Amino acid sequence: MRSFALATAALVTVVLVMPDAAASQAVAVSAPARTAPPTAPTVTSVASATRATRAPVIDGRDDDDIWRQATPITEFREFEPKENADPRFRTEARVAYDARNLYVFARMFDPHPDSIKHALTRRDVRGPSDQIKVIIDAYHDKRTGIELAVNPDGVKRDYTIYDDNNEDESWDGVWDVATTVDSLGWTAEYRVPLSQVRYGDAPTHTFGFGIWRDIERFKERVSWPIYSQSRNGLMSQLGDLQGVDGIDSPRRIELMPYTVAKNLSQQTASGFGRSNNVAVGADVKYGLTSNLTIDATINPDFGQVESDPSVFNLREVETLFQEKRPFFLEGTGIFRDDVNCNIVNCSGEGLFYSRRVGRSPTDPGGYADNSSPIATTILGAGKLTGRLAGGLSLGLLEAVTQREQGSFDRTIEPQSNYMVLRASQDLRAGQSGVGLIATAVNRQLDGWTENGLRRSAYVAGFDFRHQFFNRNYTFSGSATRSQVSGSAPSITALQLSPVHDYQRPDGNLRVDTSATSLSGDAEQVKFSKLGGGIIRFETSWQRTSPGFEINDLGFLGRADEQGQSNWFALNFAKQGKYWRRAQFNFNQWQLMNAHGMLTDFAANTNWHINTKNNWWFHTQATQLQLPGSFCDHCTRGGPAIRRSPLLILGGGFDGNDGRRIIPSFWTNWGRGDYGRSDFASVSPWVQVRVSSRFDVSVGANASRNRDDSQWYGNLPGPDSLLHYTFAHLRQATLAFTNRLNYTATPNLSLQVYAAPFVTKGQFTNVRELDQPRAKDYDLRYKTYFDTKVTSSPRGFNFKAFNSNVVLRWEYRPGSALFAVWSQGRSGFDPQYGTQQLGGDFRNLFGLHPDNTFLVKMSYWFSR
Repeated sequence: MRSFALATAALVTVVLVMPDAAASQAVAVSAPARTAPPTAPTVTSVASATRATRAPVIDGRDDDDIWRQATPITEFREFEPKENADPRFRTEARVAYDARNLYVFARMFDPHPDSIKHALTRRDVRGPSDQIKVIIDAYHDKRTGIELAVNPDGVKRDYTIYDDNNEDESWDGVWDVATTVDSLGWTAEYRVPLSQVRYGDAPTHTFGFGIWRDIERFKERVSWPIYSQSRNGLMSQLGDLQGVDGIDSPRRIELMPYTVAKNLSQQTASGFGRSNNVAVGADVKYGLTSNLTIDATINPDFGQVESDPSVFNLREVETLFQEKRPFFLEGTGIFRDDVNCNIVNCSGEGLFYSRRVGRSPTDPGGYADNSSPIATTILGAGKLTGRLAGGLSLGLLEAVTQREQGSFDRTIEPQSNYMVLRASQDLRAGQSGVGLIATAVNRQLDGWTENGLRRSAYVAGFDFRHQFFNRNYTFSGSATRSQVSGSAPSITALQLSPVHDYQRPDGNLRVDTSATSLSGDAEQVKFSKLGGGIIRFETSWQRTSPGFEINDLGFLGRADEQGQSNWFALNFAKQGKYWRRAQFNFNQWQLMNAHGMLTDFAANTNWHINTKNNWWFHTQATQLQLPGSFCDHCTRGGPAIRRSPLLILGGGFDGNDGRRIIPSFWTNWGRGDYGRSDFASVSPWVQVRVSSRFDVSVGANASRNRDDSQWYGNLPGPDSLLHYTFAHLRQATLAFTNRLNYTATPNLSLQVYAAPFVTKGQFTNVRELDQPRAKDYDLRYKTYFDTKVTSSPRGFNFKAFNSNVVLRWEYRPGSALFAVWSQGRSGFDPQYGTQQLGGDFRNLFGLHPDNTFLVKMSYWFSR
């Protein structure tokens, strides 16, 4: 049986903190105090950079010569809550550069400096504080760039931007900034090495450029140039920074070697022991040109990343886990190519799922033992990314994983090579474009793995997009082809897998046991309006053929599906009488397999309202599986079964994120199988900011599930036929997610994550299919003949605990020291048990823990 998390406490907390009573003060600068904008501001979207003959000292003060020479940017406008309004307080910025760096000085005037909001958090965490953000599009392609934000306490946040408005928060650039708070307000002084931005080779440059300021106590945001929330896109709304002349295109190199010492639990023949391990590795970044960069990692270790949440999966589709490893996170947008993704339903399916690299050994022969590795070792990986002068973006990723062995040196995962190539050409100044993607997996199979794994897997795809009417309307599409090859048993197993289910008796498909390859295709077309006015919409169609297979390097829940969806929304980005922001969505979709069988027909509405006091309220209603739809995969290879209507209602709220105590709550309720099935869940969450340095959050998820049509198993009978059995499932789940964050300085922080999880279920009323397409629910099943099964059906009791304690010290820019303690506990019992959930939780902490202690140190070199 596969595992599915029917309820987890995946309440990912954004760590926010409140100001200390004593905010740091700096000497006042000499600029005149102005707290009101000019009565008739002159608005422009062009600024000039001034060449610095002497680099400024990065101390947050404007007493360097260059800041007296640089032309100020003053025409800031409010865009939230009121669009294109006079800002409350004045803001000024200046830009300079030299052969190695770009410099920015920003002065945020405020007549009440003691009221400026502070939040001392760890890097990349947005606290409830004022903020200034510099946005740079060095390619000037109006689609890509970087964001560099800082608050008055010097806490840095940085992102890369792709596809005009998508943020990739995994990037940690190496840049410097200093802030001061004085009698006029506060300041921020940046030094951004040109090695951290990418630009073409030219004698003179124009960068896309923008600056945003947040005034937290008024929830006001101002920008230069004017930014419109009703338009689609961010980078396409930036201004121009001119006058960046005579900068070189150096072949920059960055090297970050690291060493890791581990002490971890290890199961032995006589019980449990400890093992010690010391390893070295390195990350390398090499600039071939100013706009093409190679990233490489050798013998990487990602022990500092947070553990995955616990799951227990009862579905036929595998669990999709979030990528958390820095090397694979950075540059995600370049390689992203979604499948079956639209604005109504987008479950993460795509051609590149980086968690396949370094995955748990598949062990097709069942040779793993207690000493076998739980993850495949990555020997090395490299990426080439960049953008050429003509608007061609390139991404190439290559990774090699080593052979892993189980008992008696038998292979549980072969040595494998993974490759992704992505190319995208912008047209019409980024408003249109075409792209290509290719992925490849090649494995060195042997006698232990050749019948369970594919030898090779190749995918190639084409996509296009076309924006018009000020980028607010988009027409896009894609077409993809896949082919996998291997031994006849491995391809037969693939045809029989839950993704394909070629063996379905009413599926009009045929299992070919002699085939040594499988191929298929996928297509998608979308037309949308995502900006301009309050009306938004999207209509889409997508299809995957029965033989489409991308799971060697991508992620696909099922093949043999086509569908259409329609989404309509009223988006109120401007403040109204009753809200700051609001959106009301209305959705409809239907799915069918390649032979026209309707597999789902559904409608949904969801409403989101941000009130004047900055609370969010959400509600949703979904009607799934409307009459006439069938489930062709619910029997795991058996005949299609008629679906029963399923109604789901949900709602919740999020408290004001500027308060010391931030509550959140969500609840779901559903009813199906004409009242025979139902479920309910509640997810309360609260974050408490004990001080500006210290915050704690606790979230819980409690759910009850009663499912009268849960698949139980395909069991052989004395008639040599499979009997497709279903049962009534009673399940209870309780999970917690706890986080603690302490920030001593912006470069020294402690994070604690702990997530206990218990789910237990009992099957009753085991029966088998009789007339699976009958409209009468009771006629679909009949009594199962084997009384040994019906008299004592199985159950399950699964419990797990995952935790991480991470001390991070960035002792110099780009260089860090991690001290990590990770612990995991898990246990499984094939019976529901007699205890309540509280007793199961107590038993959880009696299980043997797997402890890992790790110290990792890296040092950043640059030339």
